[in-house]
Amino acid sequence: MKKTVLTFGLIGGAIIAAMMFATLPFMHKIGFDKGLIVGYTTMILAFMLVFFGIRSYRENMGDGHITFGRAFAVGILITLVTCVCYVVAWEIIYFKFMPDFVDKYAGYVIEKARASGPASRPSTHRCSR
Repeated sequence: MKKTVLTFGLIGGAIIAAMMFATLPFMHKIGFDKGLIVGYTTMILAFMLVFFGIRSYRENMGDGHITFGRAFAVGILITLVTCVCYVVAWEIIYFKFMPDFVDKYAGYVIEKARASGPASRPSTHRCSR
């Protein structure tokens, strides 16, 4: 199980980290909205390796059979390894390349909320029925 988990977890983590570092130079050009789309699409593709990892474990170790508990354990461990790679990549990007990311993103969200105007804000008064 260890080999399968590490193999598929590290491949998933490498996909996420590679896309993060590949899109880093273009972040100011693509903007936050498109960056979210690229980021979440990359995560979906990387986490598809959980399915392939469980299937590989079933075929190679379980002779075509696997229990729910074992499949769940393999999937969670692959996800954990991938998430650790994601966090390490974010830490490197944040501290080495984009230490002002939080300030820029917060400013973007505030400006987007202001631009949406008061019509889209939820009402604070109650309706009587």
